[in-house]
Amino acid sequence: MTISLLGRESIKAILTEVKLLPPRRIVSSLIAALFHGDDRIKWHAVSALGVVVAGLAEGDREAARSVMRRLTWSLNDESGSVGWGAPEALAEIMANHAGLAAEYAYALTAFMREGDLYLELPALQRGLLWGIGRLAETRPDLLRAGDAPTLLFPYLASGDPEVRGLAARALGMLKAAGAKERIATLRNDRAELTLYKQGEFRRTTVGRLAGEALGRLD
Repeated sequence: MTISLLGRESIKAILTEVKLLPPRRIVSSLIAALFHGDDRIKWHAVSALGVVVAGLAEGDREAARSVMRRLTWSLNDESGSVGWGAPEALAEIMANHAGLAAEYAYALTAFMREGDLYLELPALQRGLLWGIGRLAETRPDLLRAGDAPTLLFPYLASGDPEVRGLAARALGMLKAAGAKERIATLRNDRAELTLYKQGEFRRTTVGRLAGEALGRLD
């Protein structure tokens, strides 16, 4: 049922339905859907986890913490898994719940720091930087406290266009001091990428995201 539900076009209808289901029953299925090959299903699972786990936290904070730990652990080399979709899901959950954000925002910035937790795979970095941008929409102060702007700067020079574009977008969302000159170097970058936001997929370019980021910094 979960896959057919997530495959629907309307994210509003999907979220309305998942809110009616027992959170404990659907969480594991939603996490499994993060690995699905269909981008629509994967991203709708991200959105659904945001509202489901936020709702779970209202009634059972420890159960919600267990989900957060499960997602975080999946990004650890010792977990034996790759953790596809985990950074995006963590960010979406925190964007929906202030309490969990206060407890776990440090995890997203930890994955950007050089060291044992650093995510090296560009595919995981894309999810991480999308997550930083998503959380920056609702809780920028938590990310600034974790030095996210400084940690984002190196990603602007990534060989992966999606990473570059999402880094520029996140820096704009955070209104990062000293970012304008660095972001401006990407204004003519025509590499394309697809951006997911609130159930919609938008085809754009690195240069366009850089321009939007600069607009937020003016």
